[in-house]
Amino acid sequence: MLIMATAVKPLLPPSRSHLRILPSSPPWIPSRPTSNSSPSLPIPRLSEQRADVSASVAFNPSGNFDLSLFDDEEDSSKIAPPMPPTEGRFEVVIDNDAIRRLDLSPFQVATGIASPLSAEPKEYLERTIGFSINYKREDPGDLRELSEFPDIRLWFLRLDATYPWLPVLLDWRAGELARYAAMLVPHQMNMRMGVVFNPEALELFIMNKVMVVYSWLKKHDVPKPRLKTSDMARMLGFGIGDELFDLIDQHPLDPS
Repeated sequence: MLIMATAVKPLLPPSRSHLRILPSSPPWIPSRPTSNSSPSLPIPRLSEQRADVSASVAFNPSGNFDLSLFDDEEDSSKIAPPMPPTEGRFEVVIDNDAIRRLDLSPFQVATGIASPLSAEPKEYLERTIGFSINYKREDPGDLRELSEFPDIRLWFLRLDATYPWLPVLLDWRAGELARYAAMLVPHQMNMRMGVVFNPEALELFIMNKVMVVYSWLKKHDVPKPRLKTSDMARMLGFGIGDELFDLIDQHPLDPS
């Protein structure tokens, strides 16, 4: 199994007043939640490759996507292995058939969320949600990561379009947020750097989710919605200023 661990390489200067790349020292450091109990944000078992390799999630500030798949640099940092799934989480199991038909019923059955309007966030925030992707490759020698298969990404795109606030309910510590982002944000694989996100696309993804999630949590009277939303962004290496939340509060929209 290829076990993917996540770290963010925040080399972009803070160019927005409401969103900033979190600084780090040394250059490679796992993105951390508010609690110190989770030292890194891992991506769990993205594919069934035979090698056991630690890799990481990074920005690609130069915009250069002509990266070699393999990199022989020996000074790459060791990333902590992914944490196990949260005990008692809602486990969504999808296979080729569900993916091919864009069938969201496995998610609806596993979580009990029949429609976007029926979700009450408090229980899901406590138990969290994770995915088991049982995907059979047509070619057993195909070494692509699951996030590189167009049909899998299309299934997650439909899931995200139906439940746009879902990232806040995922099992962050077990890497589900990072894997979810990899399904939706353009990226390239590199054996040393791991998932190299397009930085502008990742920033747009984070900003979109911050606006959606914050409004949704407030609508359902979840305590400290700013903190919870900021923690979500922080897991992918971004800090959110209070000014953005103030602007959203000044012009509220119905998130349903």
